[in-house]
Amino acid sequence: MSEISNLETENAPGPKATRREWIGLAVLALPCMLYSMDLTVLNLAVPQLAEQLKPSAAQLLWIIDIYGFMVAGSLITMGTLGDRIGRRRLLMIGSVAFGLASIFAAFAWNAETLIIARAVLGVTAATLAPSTLSLIRNMFLDDRQRTFAIGVWIASFSAGGAIGPVVGGLMLSQFWWGSVFLLAVPVMVLILILGPILLPEFRDPEAGRIDLVSAAQSLVAVLSVIYGMKHIAEAGFDTIAVFFILLGIVVAILFARRQLRLADPLIDLALFRTPAFSAALGVNILGLFVGFGAFLFVAQYLQLVLGLTPFVAGLWSVPTGVAMIVASMTVPMLATRFAASNLIAAGFVLTAIGFAICTQVGTTSSPLLVTTGLVVLCLGFAPVGTLTTDMIVGSAPPERAGAASAISETSFEFGGALGIAVLGSLLTSAYRGRMDQLVVTGLPEETVAAARQTLGGAVAVAADLPPAEAERLLTAARDVFTQSFAFTASICVLLSLGTALIAFLLLRKASDDGDGKAQVAADQPAHSGNAG
Repeated sequence: MSEISNLETENAPGPKATRREWIGLAVLALPCMLYSMDLTVLNLAVPQLAEQLKPSAAQLLWIIDIYGFMVAGSLITMGTLGDRIGRRRLLMIGSVAFGLASIFAAFAWNAETLIIARAVLGVTAATLAPSTLSLIRNMFLDDRQRTFAIGVWIASFSAGGAIGPVVGGLMLSQFWWGSVFLLAVPVMVLILILGPILLPEFRDPEAGRIDLVSAAQSLVAVLSVIYGMKHIAEAGFDTIAVFFILLGIVVAILFARRQLRLADPLIDLALFRTPAFSAALGVNILGLFVGFGAFLFVAQYLQLVLGLTPFVAGLWSVPTGVAMIVASMTVPMLATRFAASNLIAAGFVLTAIGFAICTQVGTTSSPLLVTTGLVVLCLGFAPVGTLTTDMIVGSAPPERAGAASAISETSFEFGGALGIAVLGSLLTSAYRGRMDQLVVTGLPEETVAAARQTLGGAVAVAADLPPAEAERLLTAARDVFTQSFAFTASICVLLSLGTALIAFLLLRKASDDGDGKAQVAADQPAHSGNAG
């Protein structure tokens, strides 16, 4: 097993990428765009899907959530599997499986089969992101070129999120709900044709077999914690949430102890002893915690307060995707002039400004106001996502690139789930507290009580009321939600500023602990040379 050592040798400038690597990068961007699109297009299809398949409320939640659960739970195993059997081979296998699962989902005949299809899609999607990121680590050995390639990689996710609502909306206007899943098929065929031609193969020549017990432990640990967090966001902090979070923590401890005993562990815990790796991972989780919560608030605000359809709300999200693409491509150029720690801290400050803009929203505000806040937020988050990802994969040895990429992707899932759970609970608590103090005259108490739980509940109750009473209830609930949204955004302003300071200190300390020899030194300009 390779040791994480000899940093001076590792820091020697690598050879420049050729035209083949740059064209190969375009191929790697395709599954990333598709991965992101698959997360957005389903939300548009939910109304048609619910009408035709008639799932129960619990089944509908599982249709939406099971994909993310299975992605998160499978990332570590799939990333390590790529190190063993080859990153390109795993990408090809995953592409075939993803395409077949997409066809299965498109023609699902009831809610149960769609849940199964979405679960399979999640497992197969977990092969895509770690494989693409680890291939980038091996294809681009020059530091600055790798940073630029990772910027393209992150931009491809943003591009998928931006075009997903548009393409999905067009498909749903012409075809049935399952058509949105068929978007994956031609993309996967293209990957299967171009991948073997343009992408090199990499694997760890000394890797052994995958330990199935470790794989099961990682799956249970990740799924349990994320399920507990999502349960908090949906139902509040209760014994079910505590049970699953504690179960996940216990299994994670058992997993770590097992890795220390194995001759060929699923994850080499020595990775976490690299200062740049651990610091960047921590900052990444903090960034996702703050950022992901915002999109949860905004989606509800646009649709339930301003009354936009999902498709129109999706169109208003396009500028944020464009901002993320532009910023992700710009960060590598800025990294040649400014310290990575400074860029990341400045990014969090810009994120705070974006949240500050969101505090000014009202029940009659233009969608442009909240979109402007999100655009500024995305401009600030771009250096966080690009540079921390670069540090994580760049500080790991090439033969462990798959495992490092999987850990990076898992941190995205954890940070996002934690942000949605904590900030979502904060927003819900603020809403309920304000609604409890509100007196809505002329309405039955049981009606008001149901509306006090969530804004979605208020909208559902209002649908069964006479127009005048419905309008009074919705006006009150929307006003309270907007106040709660502004309050939560103000908390995020403080969190972003605090995270800026933490990120700056953590990355500086990582550089000091590494004696300036970390793969991507946090207190030096990230790279030098040309991006190709």
